[in-house]
Amino acid sequence: MLYYDFEKPIIELEKNIEELKRYSLEVKVDASAEIEGLIKKRDALCSEVYSKLTPYEIVQIARHPQRPYTLDYVSLACEDFQELHGDRRFKDDEAMVGGFATMGGRKLMLIGQQKGRSAKENIQRNFGMAHPEGYRKAMRLMDMANRFGLPILTLIDTAGAYPGIGAEERGQAEAIAENLRDMMDLSVPIVSVVIGEGGSGGAIGIGVCNRLLALSYSYYSVISPEGCAAILFHDAKRAADAASALRLTARDLKKLGIADEVIEEPIGGAHRDHKAIAASLKEAVLRNIDELSKLSPQELKEQRYQKFRQVGCLREI
Repeated sequence: MLYYDFEKPIIELEKNIEELKRYSLEVKVDASAEIEGLIKKRDALCSEVYSKLTPYEIVQIARHPQRPYTLDYVSLACEDFQELHGDRRFKDDEAMVGGFATMGGRKLMLIGQQKGRSAKENIQRNFGMAHPEGYRKAMRLMDMANRFGLPILTLIDTAGAYPGIGAEERGQAEAIAENLRDMMDLSVPIVSVVIGEGGSGGAIGIGVCNRLLALSYSYYSVISPEGCAAILFHDAKRAADAASALRLTARDLKKLGIADEVIEEPIGGAHRDHKAIAASLKEAVLRNIDELSKLSPQELKEQRYQKFRQVGCLREI
């Protein structure tokens, strides 16, 4: 399992716990009290370490390869899912998945970016970076949900839209711009959740919503810390400085009025307990959809419009 420098003391404790468990089974000795003590020590250390993470360390956690991705949440939080494919114009983009889902008995349209676990899967999913056909597929599914009166849930997890030559030739910027325009005019509730990375136009291309939720170790920004450092400081190694300046963490987003709610992750991050974070996400999504469902189509449009008009407004202190 991948771990970062700041996690080393936690990993060492976890190794000791596993070794003690194996030893107690081999020699048939009851070491439950000692194991429980180490687990409590591990949990306390996790709480201490993760409460002091820098913004760039949070970015690293958001990128952790063992974090749950969109299809993991589908399998853990939904009773059923019927995936739909293709943009009806070019091809099916596997970096963007979507379809009809049932969550907590509620029918909805679920759309999200999907990364891969292995090298082969990441090539197949293009590391979660969608081409224009991915954004056009997402919009096609959102139009379908609008016709059927179904709420829309989008799960954001991308470093950005794919910047390759082919994507640009097929109208990457236009596809995202059309999504921003058309999502603003949908008559159904839209809830977006940043589950990992929320990078640039690739994220906002499925993020025009009535409620924006963010997992506590996710990030959402106009540019990656590395890209910002390369442009502003001419040195990508100053990514940590850029991350602090960008105010990209979930808690910063909540303070700035960009995120409406922070979903707390399990101790040590979502990658340590997929079931727990899926349950928390499900509860938050259903609660927000229930609240939004009380609004009329016109009220939903107006609320969505005002939400984005207020982003970046200057306020006197």
